[in-house]
Amino acid sequence: MRVARNVSPRAAPGQRETLKPSGDLKPDLTTIVTRVSAPPEPRCLVPAPRRTRPTVVIVGAGASGTLVALHLARTAGGRSTAVDVVLVDPADRWGRGPSFGTTDDQHLLNVPAAGMSVLPQDPAHFVAWRTRENPENGSDPGAFARRREFARYLDETLTDTYQGPPGDFASLTHLRTRAVALRRTTSGMVVATADGRELDADAVVVATGLPAAGHAWAPEALTDSAFFVPDPWAPGALDVVRRDRSGPGDVLLVGTGLTAVDVALSLTDAGNREDRVVRAISRNGRFPRRHATELKLAAIPDVSDWGDDLPSILDAAARHLATVRRDSGDWRPGADGLRFQVSTLWDRLSESDKLAFATEHAGAWNVLRHRMAPSSAALVAGLRDTGRLVLDAGSVLGAEPLPRGGLRVRVATGDDSQTSYDVGWVVNCTGPRADIRTLGDPFLDDLLRPRGGAALAEVATAGMGVRTRNGRLVDTEGRTDAPVWTLGALRRGELWESTAVPEIRSQALAVATSVLDTVAPQPRRLADGRLVSGHHPAARPRDPLGLPLSTTAEAAAAYNAGLERLMRLQDDVEVPLREAVAHDPDFALGHATLALLGHEAGADADVQASLEAAQRAVVTRGDERERSLVDVVAHRVRDVRHKGARALMNHLATHPRDILAVSAAVPTIAFSGVTDVQQEAWDLVEGLAPAYGDHWWYISLLAFTRQDQGRFEEAGLLAESALSCEPSSGHAVHALTHVMYETGQHESGRVWLDHWVAESGRSASHRAHFSWHAALHELALGDTEAVRQRYYSQLAPPTVTGVRALIDSGSLLWRWRMTTSEAAPPVQPVLDAVDVDLVERPQTPFVALHAAITLAGADEHARLAALARHCRSSSEPAVRTVVATVCDALLAAGEERWADAVALLDDVLPVLVQVGGSAAQREVVEETLLYCLVAVGAAERAGALLDARLERRPSPLDQRRRGDLSVTVG
Repeated sequence: MRVARNVSPRAAPGQRETLKPSGDLKPDLTTIVTRVSAPPEPRCLVPAPRRTRPTVVIVGAGASGTLVALHLARTAGGRSTAVDVVLVDPADRWGRGPSFGTTDDQHLLNVPAAGMSVLPQDPAHFVAWRTRENPENGSDPGAFARRREFARYLDETLTDTYQGPPGDFASLTHLRTRAVALRRTTSGMVVATADGRELDADAVVVATGLPAAGHAWAPEALTDSAFFVPDPWAPGALDVVRRDRSGPGDVLLVGTGLTAVDVALSLTDAGNREDRVVRAISRNGRFPRRHATELKLAAIPDVSDWGDDLPSILDAAARHLATVRRDSGDWRPGADGLRFQVSTLWDRLSESDKLAFATEHAGAWNVLRHRMAPSSAALVAGLRDTGRLVLDAGSVLGAEPLPRGGLRVRVATGDDSQTSYDVGWVVNCTGPRADIRTLGDPFLDDLLRPRGGAALAEVATAGMGVRTRNGRLVDTEGRTDAPVWTLGALRRGELWESTAVPEIRSQALAVATSVLDTVAPQPRRLADGRLVSGHHPAARPRDPLGLPLSTTAEAAAAYNAGLERLMRLQDDVEVPLREAVAHDPDFALGHATLALLGHEAGADADVQASLEAAQRAVVTRGDERERSLVDVVAHRVRDVRHKGARALMNHLATHPRDILAVSAAVPTIAFSGVTDVQQEAWDLVEGLAPAYGDHWWYISLLAFTRQDQGRFEEAGLLAESALSCEPSSGHAVHALTHVMYETGQHESGRVWLDHWVAESGRSASHRAHFSWHAALHELALGDTEAVRQRYYSQLAPPTVTGVRALIDSGSLLWRWRMTTSEAAPPVQPVLDAVDVDLVERPQTPFVALHAAITLAGADEHARLAALARHCRSSSEPAVRTVVATVCDALLAAGEERWADAVALLDDVLPVLVQVGGSAAQREVVEETLLYCLVAVGAAERAGALLDARLERRPSPLDQRRRGDLSVTVG
């Protein structure tokens, strides 16, 4: 790997330059070069179309360009693909730009640290970096870091990436010059720079953002004045204002967004005149709202029925915000959740509706969406209270110079009158000019210049950037064949929300992946086994993770729809799968998937017929992975616990990106998995990281693993990151529900979960389990009436039957009986809704445990004793030992032999983890122990158990129980 920074030697005018790895560039006094010996070129399975490594030129080295360079290296390293990356930007360092170039420590990020990781698969990355930098104060995920601190984080992360393993395949060069033009050649693109270079590129990424502040509102008399600051983010722009002591002390800010907040803080601190009053005006006369002191989960709405016209969408959005505020006491989670659906809603609008929103409603949205850090809001409130900061609605009409410096500015106020202010300075805080056609930027103008009958780019709505297809530029003829991509602010016209780091990091990863797929496509395998170029027209269709499918495009589309529903934990997975095999009756993988889901996930499928169809089809059409998976399904149908588990793990060792295989292997609410051993399940999920990287589905699975490990903060961040990519991810929601329960967030957890189920989770499978989680929150709050209503409406048979009735309904009723004095609903209907074999002859430790609990709840002591005998004869060690002991303890409790029950439960609790399931599910056994301790008169010991639990998490129910015990002991 080689990294070259700040390379700026001039080429002769018109000189054509093909960039080499940065070690070939001769350093001068402004060059910092880091060299690490480069490895041999990676072996290629297919000859590359070019003899040299592909070169990607990124125009712009601010946050967007830096993030693209970062993900190019990480993605290239993961693929063992060589690539040379060139950043073109006159800035002296990458990762700055207008947003993060400030050196004022009062300028804070307007997103908490938890949302600012540059790595989607590691949402705690920035928090961890801050913790290393500042162990005492950097670990708070809800903190709002300094902007310059984030710039340093970007800088160090990019540098470390290229100096680490990804740098074995990627080189990075920073050219300190400005790109001014772009033209297409027969082999790629050429970027022309202001210093006369011409850079050959296989692909170009336009990451300029909006490079010019807009001040078209300002009259000529103002723009011509030396006392007008057109761009407060220009280096040193505010220094002279802070030093000025000669003219009027007051300063007028035009614009009242986050820029105005930062500028106001900079111009009123200790380094400024004490007599200064900062006046801020805008058309609406509103400052941004403040962030909440404590982080809350975003309430993401289901917008499928919100309509496609602006009035309908605005009405639905208002209802959503009102509902969230009513249910949670705060509108902010509603606004944060709406943010994730904005691009979907924006895409539905007509051009006229988009223009109407941009001109009439954007200001109101921005006030809610782009909020102040709480500490900044407190400072602003203090300045306003003391009269040093004044906020008004108004617009500038004219300006004239004052005799001793400064300006008299005429302002139209909101009541159709005029006033004037004598100020020392006027600072433009209206932000960048949105219409790229008016920026006067040579490079962007060149993108819009027609050539050969078409321009490389076409402007998007209201000139807010350019049109793309998933980030790749669409020319004025609707084509996307030029290897040019963009992201960030230049996609605002087609996405609306496209300027914050959470959006840009996802776009950067997508752009990096698309670029490498284009300039260095991975080889693909044909049905006959031949390896061909990734662009080969005969290459087979792919599944959602890129694995080839031996079927038709039509069948593949239906099959992928089914897999995506499985990944999101949605119901009716078998419907599109049946469509797939109807389109292609010889689609072996389609038949095999139906057989597996019918056997293990309760899908409506003829398991044996589907398996036989898969076995017939795969003989004539199927690659090695597909043959292996069909064989796995056959083994699992015959023996899911032993030979089937071994076959599945062997398959995963060779094919870790096989979605169906991973789904069946990992213990979740959808599948029992291949192991009940907690550490083995953790190792399985963590071992898949290299195969999945940033994918939201894998992050969702990892989030659940992290909560199982007690790493709740990390689990929450991972789950939120996954939900920001896929709001319907049931695995991510499941992880978050556990996090909220284990950290005592019972009221907010119940409200958030109910909202998700009603919105993004409308199609969720296993809704009963999510209802069980909500009921646990209500039980912990001591609200048994709410638990009763939820049970009868969402958990009682016939709404819930089968194994879920045992695991969710039966266990809830037993927990209710163990923790409260109020009568619970009868358990017998639950038993009646479950197959007898599932209750009396369960095959897995987890199901056996819940069969025992449900039988105890129904006072079916004879059947419970028979279950205990069945467990002791089981070949499963955990069933034979752990579950059998629980059965004996429940029998003892049923016969009021409390001391025996306590002794047995004391023996079994340390090894209860062997049965599998989550800590929240296994806690029902500890509740049984607490009940028995109180019954036997061991109140002090019961109190100690409750104290230990209350140290882990608050619970009104447990606090009340603890208080009752104290009265008993006293």
